[in-house]
Amino acid sequence: MLNAKPKKALILALVATVGLAGCTRQPEPTITTVASSDVNCMARAMYFESNRSSRDGMIAVGSVLMNRVQSDDFPDTVCAVVSQKNQFAPGVMTKSMNDQGRALALASASAVLTGERHPKVSGARFFHAAWYTANFNNIHYVLTAGGNAFYEKRRPEDVTSPNPLPQTEGITG
Repeated sequence: MLNAKPKKALILALVATVGLAGCTRQPEPTITTVASSDVNCMARAMYFESNRSSRDGMIAVGSVLMNRVQSDDFPDTVCAVVSQKNQFAPGVMTKSMNDQGRALALASASAVLTGERHPKVSGARFFHAAWYTANFNNIHYVLTAGGNAFYEKRRPEDVTSPNPLPQTEGITG
């Protein structure tokens, strides 16, 4: 049996050790949970809309989708936005994703759903194929990537970029 002084010293040493260990402890990482259905829906839109051509194009498509989810003008979930009639490529929710673009689409979808955005998309909620000529006076283009031209709808007098911009790649990670 230990006498009182060594026992007290042992307890103080343990308390000090535990206290110091707490000072060097790293904070627990924040874990963001993303529903697998959201990843699947987002990846499908990216895969079929960006021609599986580039990460920038996929991240831009995902950024537009998230802008729509956050807008009162569109449904409140990723899958509801992607499933909207006549908004995305025919068969976007039913066709198979079966080439190397699938892995890039899934990784890009996860990145967007955990917060990554294409910095040039800004508030854009629309895009069309880069080769398409839209004859409207309210389209303000912000980016062309992955075979698509991304744009905002503005009052005609506020449009400063009425034509699709040159293709840009290599901006996103």
